[in-house]
Amino acid sequence: MAYYYRLGDIPHKRHTQFRKPDGSLYHEQLVGTLGFSGVSSLLYHQHAPTRITRIGEPVLYGPVKSNVPLAPYHLRPFRGESTGEDYLSARKTVLMNKDCTISICLPRQRQMDYFYKNALADEIVFIHEGSGELRSQMGRLKVQAGDYVVIPRTIIHQWKWNEGPVRLLITESFSPVETVRRYRNHFGQLLEHSPYCERDLRPPHELIIEDAPGDYLVQIKKEGFLHQYHYDFSPLDVVGWDGYFYPYAFSIHNFEPITGRIHQPPPVHQTFQTEGFVVCSFVPRLFDYHPLSIPAPYNHSNVDSDEILYYVEGNFMSRKGVDIGSFTIHPSGLPHGPHPGTVEASIGKKETHELAVMIDTFKPLYLTVDALEFLDENYPMSWNPDIGGTNPRPADMMD
Repeated sequence: MAYYYRLGDIPHKRHTQFRKPDGSLYHEQLVGTLGFSGVSSLLYHQHAPTRITRIGEPVLYGPVKSNVPLAPYHLRPFRGESTGEDYLSARKTVLMNKDCTISICLPRQRQMDYFYKNALADEIVFIHEGSGELRSQMGRLKVQAGDYVVIPRTIIHQWKWNEGPVRLLITESFSPVETVRRYRNHFGQLLEHSPYCERDLRPPHELIIEDAPGDYLVQIKKEGFLHQYHYDFSPLDVVGWDGYFYPYAFSIHNFEPITGRIHQPPPVHQTFQTEGFVVCSFVPRLFDYHPLSIPAPYNHSNVDSDEILYYVEGNFMSRKGVDIGSFTIHPSGLPHGPHPGTVEASIGKKETHELAVMIDTFKPLYLTVDALEFLDENYPMSWNPDIGGTNPRPADMMD
């Protein structure tokens, strides 16, 4: 959750008369989660948000699960080529379960010519490359490489990108995205030992009020379809709002790492939580300072979770043969650990400059059909230097 914030003009008291200069009422809208028990915001529109002009035919949209054996996987990086024209067509979902989807997106289009609403999921958009702004009903939010942008469900928005490559890691969560509970007090404030604080969270800083009439398309994602809603006014007609429910950005570069005398477990890197998974940030940090410490991570078994690591930049000390933009996937039920030779090589090292995003899910993840073309077939055997075996071919894994 974020903190209380307000922007623009709002009435002195909620659910009371708030009139335009011509004497007519602004249209109040409550947007929130968990019925009336979760966080919410009150928006004040120039037009009734219920005033639909027409509804087009829904478009089938969503990932297809593949059938693969239980194994660790490495998805090779996208090497700069676009994955599609616009923000939605460029999404390639590579992993999915009932709690989340994980996608990569390299769109060609600089500015969306429609608006988008995810009606079922919060979205965490990690900007690996690119800069620009998120334009939403809540206002303008400037973003740049390294930002996590958290967009709560139902927020109508569009992206506008500056020139240059755009590479996005998009995680959908079907439960609310929150800051880490153990770093908050019972008032909701982030505590002193938290690796970031409210100052690091950036809400929208300026309203965008569009009043030109026209045909405005909002594509609403729900239950495997994109639903086509048309309005004769811009969704960006909000003159003011306040509350706790809004998109915000947090830079991975503002995450302050927690270190110790011996190797610290992955939860010290936790950045966000949901009911179904956690997100962690691996950032440049000093290594352990016990005189006999081993900086490389120890072998461990994911008894209750699948572990996904997305490599952003730097030299990854514990793993060879993994490039920028790669995914490694280590499912529950199998131990995993550092690449052969990296444990000894890490001894005596003082710091790391790696940057990565880790997602640990509490239910098994499934590779999608789209993911199969990126599989590194030799990865499951890569810890054994005496075996040159491969995975089954991707074509053998499809349903």
